[in-house]
Amino acid sequence: MEEIKKGKPFRNITKFDQLGIVIVLVALVVVIGISNSNFFSQENIINVLRSTSYIFIIGIAMTFVLITGGLDLSVGSVMAVGGILAALAATNGIPLIPSMLIGFAFGAAVGIVNGLLVVKLNIPSLIVTLGMMYVCDGLSLIITQGTPVYPLPDDFKQMGQGSVGIIPNVVVVAAVLAVIGAFVLKKTQYGRSVYAVGGNRETARLSGIDTNKVQISVYVLSGIAAALTGILMAGRLNSAQPSAGNNYELKVIAAAVIGGTSMFGGSGNILGTLIGALLMTVIENGMLLMKLSAYWQSLIVGVIMVFAVGLDQYRRKRLGLSS
Repeated sequence: MEEIKKGKPFRNITKFDQLGIVIVLVALVVVIGISNSNFFSQENIINVLRSTSYIFIIGIAMTFVLITGGLDLSVGSVMAVGGILAALAATNGIPLIPSMLIGFAFGAAVGIVNGLLVVKLNIPSLIVTLGMMYVCDGLSLIITQGTPVYPLPDDFKQMGQGSVGIIPNVVVVAAVLAVIGAFVLKKTQYGRSVYAVGGNRETARLSGIDTNKVQISVYVLSGIAAALTGILMAGRLNSAQPSAGNNYELKVIAAAVIGGTSMFGGSGNILGTLIGALLMTVIENGMLLMKLSAYWQSLIVGVIMVFAVGLDQYRRKRLGLSS
């Protein structure tokens, strides 16, 4: 009996969904740390956490979107425009909170449009959000004429550059949102509805869930999260730039998928997205420390992402979940 009890924790660990990616992450940390001891310096660790947080904040909302079976490619562009609008408001004398609300309002508006086009016109989310990505890219350039918005007021900069002790504000924000997101997904009726819609939309509808509202709501969350990230990054850089969100949509989706969120809907969690975002940041940081070409980062992340999606599809086939 005692041997069984002793073996139980080990069995629980092996059932941990993200065990494989955690092992890869730990191995990378060890290899990079041995290659360059600066990796474990306080300054570098804080930089890794900060960079991870920018990806992770949007990744939390993207996890909701992916679980419903959707996709949002517009987040990088919304991130740029949200930061620009908030920065323009702040530089024109509007207080910090109202300025941020302007950015949030834009993100929410984009999310509503994305959601309505997906659920009302039945246009694939890939096409809708790809189109919105180009729309927002154009808006960012039209509004700024390609010129960064700077300098920003001191309170705006403090929001992006400040810290709680040695922990940057963006890391604190990401941690709070992670706890809220995980709680909502696992412990609330709304979270269960998100999983139900992604698992089988028609069954969810027949069970009384307003599937349209759930789908629209996750795009709204995605838009607001992107705008928030853009605002925080603008504060950090003391400027809002049209190019701020370039390729962020790919980083965010990769983080969620690498962390175990299914691109086919119905499964995923916030912890997995955190691990995926951390893995990507460690790869990028490690390559910089080891003075390897940045081109290899894209290759490695691409291989890991394809492997993660392939593994998910294999798992779904074994469980009889794919057509």
